[in-house]
Amino acid sequence: MRCRLKVINAIVKEENGTDNVLPDFAEVYSFIGSVFDPGTSGYYRAPELIFGATKCTTTIDICSRYVQPLFPSKSGVGQCTSSGTSSTINPTYPDTDYHQYVRQDDMKDMLRDAFNMRSHGEQSFPPDFIISEDCNITGNVFCETGTSAPNEEPNEEAAKFYNLLNEMNEELYEGSKYSKLSFCIRLFHLKCLGGWTGNSFTMLLEFLREMFPFAKIPQCCQDMKRLIKDLGLGYDKIHSCPNDCMLYWGDQKNQQSCHVCGKSSWMNSNTEDVNTDEGGAQLRKKPVKVLRYFPLIPRLQRLFMSSKTAESMRWHNDQRTDDGLLRHPADSLAWKSFDSKFLSFASDPRNVRLGLAADGFNPFKIMSTSYSTWPPLIEELKQLWSGVETYDVLRKKNFNLLAALLCTINDFPAYANLSGWSTKGHYACPCCAAQTCSKWLYNGKKFSYMGHRRWLDENHKFRFQRTLFDGTEEYRGAPEQTVGSKILFMLKDINFSYGKMNQPPITQIRRRSRDESDDESDEEDDPNEAELWKKRSIFFELPYWEHNILRHNLDVMHIEKNACENIIGTTLNVDGKSKDNLQSRLDLVDMRIRRDLHPQVLPNGKYRLPPSIFSMSKKEKEVFYMVLKDIKVPDAYASNISRCVSFKDRRLYSLKSHDYHILMQDLLPIALRCCMSKNVTSCIIELSNIMKAICGKVLNVEELEKVQDRATLTLCNLEKIFPPSFFTIMVHLVIHFPHEAILGGPIFYRWMFLSKLKSYCRNKRYPEGSITEGYLAEECMTFCSRYLEDAETRLNRPSRNAGLNDHDLAETYLFQSYGEPIGKVEIVELDDISWIQAHRYVLFHHDSIELLRNEYKQILRSRARSRRLQHREINKLFTESFHEWLSQTVWSGKDVNDEIKWLSQGLNRVIKRYSAFLINGYGFHTKYRERMRRTQNCGVVVNSSITSYASARDSNPVEGNVEHYGLLTDIIKLDYYGRWKVILFQCDWADVNTARGIKKDHFGFTMVNFSRLIHTGQQLMDEPYVFSFQVKQVFYSKDPTNEVWYVVLRNTPRDLFDMGNGSRDDIVERSETLPFPEQNLDENIPSTSTQYQWVRDDVNEDIYE
Repeated sequence: MRCRLKVINAIVKEENGTDNVLPDFAEVYSFIGSVFDPGTSGYYRAPELIFGATKCTTTIDICSRYVQPLFPSKSGVGQCTSSGTSSTINPTYPDTDYHQYVRQDDMKDMLRDAFNMRSHGEQSFPPDFIISEDCNITGNVFCETGTSAPNEEPNEEAAKFYNLLNEMNEELYEGSKYSKLSFCIRLFHLKCLGGWTGNSFTMLLEFLREMFPFAKIPQCCQDMKRLIKDLGLGYDKIHSCPNDCMLYWGDQKNQQSCHVCGKSSWMNSNTEDVNTDEGGAQLRKKPVKVLRYFPLIPRLQRLFMSSKTAESMRWHNDQRTDDGLLRHPADSLAWKSFDSKFLSFASDPRNVRLGLAADGFNPFKIMSTSYSTWPPLIEELKQLWSGVETYDVLRKKNFNLLAALLCTINDFPAYANLSGWSTKGHYACPCCAAQTCSKWLYNGKKFSYMGHRRWLDENHKFRFQRTLFDGTEEYRGAPEQTVGSKILFMLKDINFSYGKMNQPPITQIRRRSRDESDDESDEEDDPNEAELWKKRSIFFELPYWEHNILRHNLDVMHIEKNACENIIGTTLNVDGKSKDNLQSRLDLVDMRIRRDLHPQVLPNGKYRLPPSIFSMSKKEKEVFYMVLKDIKVPDAYASNISRCVSFKDRRLYSLKSHDYHILMQDLLPIALRCCMSKNVTSCIIELSNIMKAICGKVLNVEELEKVQDRATLTLCNLEKIFPPSFFTIMVHLVIHFPHEAILGGPIFYRWMFLSKLKSYCRNKRYPEGSITEGYLAEECMTFCSRYLEDAETRLNRPSRNAGLNDHDLAETYLFQSYGEPIGKVEIVELDDISWIQAHRYVLFHHDSIELLRNEYKQILRSRARSRRLQHREINKLFTESFHEWLSQTVWSGKDVNDEIKWLSQGLNRVIKRYSAFLINGYGFHTKYRERMRRTQNCGVVVNSSITSYASARDSNPVEGNVEHYGLLTDIIKLDYYGRWKVILFQCDWADVNTARGIKKDHFGFTMVNFSRLIHTGQQLMDEPYVFSFQVKQVFYSKDPTNEVWYVVLRNTPRDLFDMGNGSRDDIVERSETLPFPEQNLDENIPSTSTQYQWVRDDVNEDIYE
């Protein structure tokens, strides 16, 4: 209820309970008495909706605090009398609208969810629950005035709750719409969102306290942290043995030294709790190594206790689209296999499947420090498999929550630590395991992982081609992945010792001697797989772990990065990065293959290395770097890769993992298409397509099975091109990507979270503690931000190119053309031709005018019979005159709706012009706006229907869809005199009707020529405009061999996800850009040794070493 009380003088309440009210205000006092019922103590309980936090007060308090300031006396001061005394009340906020209540955001719900108060009943805060100055809150959750307080002190959780409740009920200052708690949460949320340092935040608080001395603002950042830290979840400090032998926790928590190696857990051997320095000062003892562990169970429980997240925990069961496509991990084979194995677990959709992101990072980027967190986590996971009682706020009932760990997400070195299988050496592939095919290269001093012909059909011709591959024929089948139950059986009787003390010194490690007398193929007898395991993974202690079919995920991001580095370093012959060097050529000699590439000894003792088929000349390298230097990509698509190009050194510098991701999937094929032979480029393009296919946001199992076959064929063809040294373990792992995508679902759910935790480190003297406190603050604010009203948070922050989202304003725009304009607005007037073209485009596409358009076409056809007009001439007449006919027909009295009437009168000639526009996740700029920018946002493509004629006399035209490519030149907003608005894009359109404007090169790339334009807008029949919602974004790369031609690359918004709301046939593009045309490798690459050319004859530069 909202009300405004109008009084002119004070209301007086005597001690004896009699009311002295001026006669003029008896009705007002009666109204207060009827609305606010006083308790037996004579106090009124003011409603929270009007006066903020519920509290005990008297009539004089209501008058003096909430009513009197609104109506001051003539002298500016009102008098309120109580108990025979007079008090002066200043109208502090005479202009404040006092029906505004204290802003609480959703603080009450937040406290309920944080402390699980909802589990005590439907309403945790009773209607008569009050907090006042004379109310003793100790020992009881709900305390009423007049009741005696019990003697027991509140427990720790209750004390936290009461403290936060008091802060919630305390105004920041008198009359403020914020409570002290909501103010602190909002301000600290800004600190976390903006990445402010603690020192800068303290300086801000000091400034605010100086500016608003009457407000209850904390003094420093630490005070504010102490105030809100109880809303978050804590962590445990567990001491660790310096040699990683054990953790001091559980029954061994109070041990002072390791029972394995005997090392003390403290920095010195003194076992006293307090040490003394040389000056006699007492110093607290410091442990040698501390594990900071964040308990998992309370964090999972909070997801169900929170009213903001409980419903989302059932999304995969209640709202997910199940149509056979892989959009979510719940669609994957691993998820479904687990559910079929454990039916009782799958019966409750609230049970949680977990993924463990286990990146063993070091804050200083030094790999000497190891982190061991597994025993406490395994113990919690065991407890979660048995079940923990959890309150479900959605159903308002307690239930037994179960959780299971499905897989881990980690980089390749961490893969070895978690799985127990070494990712180095002869059997480095954890997927092939003991069946890994590898060969020791005696000159290169490393292993080569080839043998991809094993995945081909048993009768494929590649299996029997010795000369084109490694000199052998291949008869083996594809390796089968070892199941978890078999691994557990092999390792059940083997004991493993952990810790640094149990590892032999490096000097005592026996290395296998290798020389040329070893077997040529380096093949061994079938090894005992149990002996190849370095340890039994601790995760096998989980009763369900052996049944998981995808226990550890391959790190696609870094594998893709390393594969791309191999390609760039080898093709460009980068010093220290190339896999084609003297040692690799000598390995070819040892393997007796590719004699044309064998090094030639010169009279001076040096070697001449004939240029290989993938070698590039100096001019071709310049072209490669020029393409990367000049290319411009859309905003938020990638970093500025041109800054990493060095013409002087002819190499790329400072590339990040995402830069290699963009190079591998998009830019590398474009840069190589003019620099290398067709067979090499075709293989690299196909490898790019494979990476793009498995990284899609929506996957199809049938397509992935085809991608598996394409990946096998591509890697086999790469074996025919590159030397064995090129095939490191990272290149080999690509063959396992398609199958793993079938098991685990979309890759982007399993990306590594790079540099996330490192960003929390502010104090580099104590990095672990700094990261811990930073993460706790972030976690707390993430929870609190769900309850903030009208505040931008990480959860509701719009994406970079989201545009406006005002539904009321969007209804005034036709054709869903509503978006967010950017930049300066220009007011211009359309010329006659532009006015007709813009108005005509609106009329030709509005559904309500469809009947009128058909009517006018019929009129023209009836007239054409006598004049023998062709179909093309009728369409021309219709285009030129329909807008005039419509206006005349409507205003002559034809019965049409109001919408058609507004449209028929035409649009206002005065329009608004913009230079940038955000819509549908795209950010479009005009060509003029971005002329000096390093991004390209003016490329557009529109799929439109056109009518094709075989000749001038053709009376049976053919309808078809054609993609028109253009450059955005103008953005205008049409105004139908305040009733409707339309956003149109004007573009320079390439001529897609002839080969002069569009073509495909020998790799299938679409190329356009913007020196040949159509629909320029100069003629009345031109159509230079399209609606803003019709266009999709593309970007262009200039062809270095012919600068008038541009290669087309497509782009889709990075924040666009297809979760199955539409039809199956209307699936959005499944990656940032669409795949390149599929390459026919059988046609592009010679299949016999007699046809194959190993050496490039057109490269004059010989390599000498």
